[in-house]
Amino acid sequence: MTIDAERATPVPGAAYFRKPQESILADNDAIEGTVKQILADVRRDGDAAVRAYSAKFDNVELDAIEVSQEQIRAALDNLDPAMREDTLFAIEQVRNFAEKQLATMLPLEVETLPGLTLGHRVIPIERIGAYVPGGRYPLMSAPIMTIVPAKVAGCDEVIACLPPSAHEAMIAGCHLSGADRIFLIGGAQAIAAMAYGTESVPRVDKIVGPGNAYVNEAKRQVFGPVGIDQLAGPSEVFVIADDTAAADMVAIDLLAQAEHDVRARVGLITTSPALAEAVEAEVARLLAELETSAVAAESWQRFGEIVLCDDVDAMIAYSDLVAPEHLEVITADSDAVAAKLRNYGSLFIGANASVVYSDKCCGTNHTLPTAGAGRYSGGLWVGAFVKVCTHQRLTTEAVAEVAPHAVRQSLYEGMEAHARAADYRLVAAGLGSKITKN
Repeated sequence: MTIDAERATPVPGAAYFRKPQESILADNDAIEGTVKQILADVRRDGDAAVRAYSAKFDNVELDAIEVSQEQIRAALDNLDPAMREDTLFAIEQVRNFAEKQLATMLPLEVETLPGLTLGHRVIPIERIGAYVPGGRYPLMSAPIMTIVPAKVAGCDEVIACLPPSAHEAMIAGCHLSGADRIFLIGGAQAIAAMAYGTESVPRVDKIVGPGNAYVNEAKRQVFGPVGIDQLAGPSEVFVIADDTAAADMVAIDLLAQAEHDVRARVGLITTSPALAEAVEAEVARLLAELETSAVAAESWQRFGEIVLCDDVDAMIAYSDLVAPEHLEVITADSDAVAAKLRNYGSLFIGANASVVYSDKCCGTNHTLPTAGAGRYSGGLWVGAFVKVCTHQRLTTEAVAEVAPHAVRQSLYEGMEAHARAADYRLVAAGLGSKITKN
């Protein structure tokens, strides 16, 4: 394949068949200032600021920002039976996988030298704040992904915040997923309330869950006093495919993510020019009939891409460069290709593994790294809700072995108090002082 400058990608052997019109990177300056003010107001004025911003941004005057037991019962009573069944199915799958994951995280205690015992404990975080986005649709899977793993991890309390405009079914979803308290607060003011606490909202230890650009920026600014899971951007899906893939399957999987957001990033990475042409044509056909085409078409127009590659190695290299949130592999030997990939949020191996199954109910978490963060981070999982904290225990025999090294290293570094602290145990044990002065 000959690659001209116009079609070139940063990866050798890969060229754009369809190049995205815009970069996913956005100017955040205006949002940063607005969020900074919201955080300061909520930190100073508590519930009053939360109510003021709810009126300003959500056009809602709230008598109470916490969802009452009566409201929860009404939401459960009004929940469509089929939706309830599907929600409970998804909760069970996510819980089951989270339990299996947690079982792999074991406490450890090992004697590394005679008398020197090192170990760690797996400790649940005490209080979690789960931001549950409202969005264009009632995303029933959203509370499941943030609340269920936290409860499996053993967190004492999970606080859920969702916008006042959220569908009533989302309240039921939060409750069924295990939320201990639910608040009708959206946007940056919700992040502020959970990070700093108000008269009504308790201060949490860690905030998880995706949201819009304001929520994302708020999480970035509060990080430190509280933990966060990640900074999640608009949804992404890339498909690695060869000429064995069905164009209509690839096209609908791309549009399934494109309909999330006008800034969603979707792409095909392929060795087949015929598949590239067929997928582009099929996307155009589907956009003419989808009810969500207004959103999906803008996403495809601005950020959709198709990349042609010389071989499998080039496909893998381009995919690892992008590090997409969701990555499907539909090739003649999907398992072999999947084994060589390293940068992604979640991997979908083979034609049957659609992203939508994970998005909704199969058990893996759909809160995943975006905008290239898959190069250094995985997605939300049960391990995000625990701390692995180390401990040490030393006998006198271990002190005799370890202390002299610590004393000398401290003296080399010019840290006399460190050296004395290390030496103290030697002297107390009758082993003599190892401190020497030049």
